[in-house]
Amino acid sequence: MKAFAFTNTKGNTYYLHARVTTLKNGQQQTIYFFAKEVKDGALEKVPDGYEPSESKNGLPVLKKKA
Repeated sequence: MKAFAFTNTKGNTYYLHARVTTLKNGQQQTIYFFAKEVKDGALEKVPDGYEPSESKNGLPVLKKKA
């Protein structure tokens, strides 16, 4: 499996991951995050309705498409 990679303006590469967590009210929610290494939960592509972006400090984030 090839994980989705995002390279920021500083030249660092991050890989997209997803994890399902249980909220305090019992509902389950999928969270998306980037990590420097490929780990369990790595995704091959960006989920529908999202696009990768870069924060002011160079960290990658997923934003919902407008």
